[in-house]
Amino acid sequence: MAQHLCRADELAEGETKGFVFGEGLARIAVFVLRQSGAIHAYVNACPHQGTSPEIFPDRFFDVLERYLICRTHGALFRPEDGFCVAGPCAGKSLVPASIHVTDGTIWLADGENQGTSKGRGNS
Repeated sequence: MAQHLCRADELAEGETKGFVFGEGLARIAVFVLRQSGAIHAYVNACPHQGTSPEIFPDRFFDVLERYLICRTHGALFRPEDGFCVAGPCAGKSLVPASIHVTDGTIWLADGENQGTSKGRGNS
């Protein structure tokens, strides 16, 4: 079953929002962002050590709001594809989370291991 995240109009240009559902092995942690009008979603885990890149609640961008930044070691990721351009995981990428927008609402697609470090998907 797809999981409701938020309304698309609640996600302004350059804004990010994090979401966590469940506990333990069933825990799902993702974040969404709007960049150049497109909505992207990623698993909330840095490929370096698996820690959340979230700096503060719903804050994933660096101070210049150009790159997503990991709070643990400062890795920088392109928002449009999650590719790491600098830091200890340079050349790796954030794991995309499968989402869809229906009737103005952003939904996390149903899928095995969606939102975990093992999850895979497309934004």
